[in-house]
Amino acid sequence: MAGNKKILTTVLFLIVAAVIVGFIINRVNAPGKKGENAPEKSNAKGGGGPKNLLVDYYVVKTSSLNETIEASGTLQSNEEVQVQAEITGRVTGLFFKEGTQVAKGALLVKIYDEDLKAQLQKLELQRELAKTTLERQENLLKINGISRQDVDVTRNQVSAYGADIEYTRTQLQKTELRAPFSGRLGLRNVSLGAIVTPATVITTLQQIDPLKVDFSVPEKYRTAIAQGDVVDFKVAGDNQTYKGNIYALDPKIDLSTRTIRIRAIVPNAGKLLPGAFARVLIALKNMPDAIMIPTQAVIPGTRDKKVAIADSGKAKFVVVETGIRNADNVQITSGLNVGDTVITSGIMQIKPGLVLKYNDVK
Repeated sequence: MAGNKKILTTVLFLIVAAVIVGFIINRVNAPGKKGENAPEKSNAKGGGGPKNLLVDYYVVKTSSLNETIEASGTLQSNEEVQVQAEITGRVTGLFFKEGTQVAKGALLVKIYDEDLKAQLQKLELQRELAKTTLERQENLLKINGISRQDVDVTRNQVSAYGADIEYTRTQLQKTELRAPFSGRLGLRNVSLGAIVTPATVITTLQQIDPLKVDFSVPEKYRTAIAQGDVVDFKVAGDNQTYKGNIYALDPKIDLSTRTIRIRAIVPNAGKLLPGAFARVLIALKNMPDAIMIPTQAVIPGTRDKKVAIADSGKAKFVVVETGIRNADNVQITSGLNVGDTVITSGIMQIKPGLVLKYNDVK
């Protein structure tokens, strides 16, 4: 029993000794931890200063720039009309072949006109009879055998018959549909013997040499384009570049697209067809002192565009305005000067005042 009490006493003594030793160690180490944390805080505070960033840069200089506008256009016939009758009638003659070239004034379609011819013949006979009656009445008037009023009525009747004859002749002309200009005919939509009305499209007539090219450009170019300017364009499926000359500009700007519509005239040897899509290029002017920088250097924003530059070895942001773009570069119209150092890499890591180290120059 005495042995067990001695063992218990020893265990309790060891436990108390371990607790006291642990307390002493904690007290000794507490100031050390505080001292170690203080330098770390000081270092963190010191780490807020500028750090070095390795970047690529571009020295701004002037270069020659040819300003070119690219627009989408459509080829149009120089003249185009739908061949339609002015009166209702039966087709008695078709004098054209589909898809062929016809000259101005060529007879294309004939509509039944026998009733009009008969009416014209009747009117001419009535006028002749009225003329004979008028001559007799004028002779009677000389001997006071008839009143002047009767003579005037007959004379007016002669004139009325003449007017009816001219009207009927005009109606006869409407039975012949002739080409209003030289051009190429389209497909025929009616057959011989068909009844046509003014709403019936018999065929189409198009003048395809020359052709027109219609396209639109942004309104900011309205003063840079004038009549006589040369345009180049290509059409789908053809690698050849065609040329034309601007001959008309719409005097009104489209309110929905803020563009101005332009029309050019293009010689056509038969390869181009109306309705084709055209990719139009317009060379505006040559700017020998344009400022061009790499496109990736421009940082787009919601209100403006910025560029990071190096100012005395530190980063700085400047607001710029851009102009013409090409495959790799963009024109700067304001915000940069010749000799400025533009940062072209690491832009997302740059902050104002950051110390820069240069890696590659262009």
